[in-house]
Amino acid sequence: MTATKKAVQFSRTGNPADVVEYIDMETAPVGDDDALIDVEAAAINPSHLLTLSGSYGVQPELPAVPGAEGIGIIGEVGKNVTNVKVGDRVMIPPYSGTWRQQVVVKASDIAVMFPEEGDPVQMAMIMANPPTAWLLLKSVVDLEPGDWVIQNAGNSAVGQYVMQLAGIYGLKTVNVVRREGLEDFVTAAGGDVCAVDGPDLGERVKAATGGAPIKLAIDAVAGEATQHLADCLADGGTIANYGLLSKQPCQVWPDDIIFREITLTGVWLTLWLRKYSTPEERHAVYSELAGYIAEGRMHAAVEATYPLSQIKEAVTHAARGERNGKVILLPNSEG
Repeated sequence: MTATKKAVQFSRTGNPADVVEYIDMETAPVGDDDALIDVEAAAINPSHLLTLSGSYGVQPELPAVPGAEGIGIIGEVGKNVTNVKVGDRVMIPPYSGTWRQQVVVKASDIAVMFPEEGDPVQMAMIMANPPTAWLLLKSVVDLEPGDWVIQNAGNSAVGQYVMQLAGIYGLKTVNVVRREGLEDFVTAAGGDVCAVDGPDLGERVKAATGGAPIKLAIDAVAGEATQHLADCLADGGTIANYGLLSKQPCQVWPDDIIFREITLTGVWLTLWLRKYSTPEERHAVYSELAGYIAEGRMHAAVEATYPLSQIKEAVTHAARGERNGKVILLPNSEG
């Protein structure tokens, strides 16, 4: 039995607020191997805005429902389904199109379950940002407890998760931001040092860390900020870039690449999910992170929540440069 629910759709790419549409959509029928999920919460991430603008690395066939992550409650299962049951709270499988009230997925694709208690808004952010932080800390260089890591965009969601995971793993973090006044925010998120970006960042970081060698720099900004991170690294260090907030190419002096053996590499969660990980590895990582989130050890600041009916306002808010928290959709809060 199908029902008509609310959803967000885009049929062309461009300015996100211009291309998103709030529509009625018929829920797909639930097959024998399927599960229907009532969506509790879904995040708006920079990658979603890039997808709407047509600039992301993987683009869906249009028209499409945006949203690559979210959390929901199982409302119906097919007769062959045994791994989940009605009433379970689950992570919606990646790239299912979560900006809607209901979604039907293959039950076998559901890999992460959450307890009934806990904040669904925090749980809704598990798919992209927490495993990105995990990849950045675990897959680029070998780090030992006590090592320092430096990152920019320290007040971003990934930045907050990096600080919290680093604390769990016994690492110390220098967290670079682009404006004054975020010291308390970084401290509350678990960071050790907060620094405002600038050409003299290397000197200030050396003073703040007592000259400790830094093997890993995490770059979400690109442009000149990449060079500022390179100035902070020990010889042989690595910069892991995962974003382009500056909308500029990564800049690193050849002297650093040639003489100091600084390496610049890219980290993209989608590649890890689709190419470089096994189902067992993905399950292990998501289960670890789900535990931290349910326990409150990992969390990200949330600046605003919106119903689907305010999707244009929501994506406009999410695109603002100066935010201290995520923007989250609550699809079934329409009343």
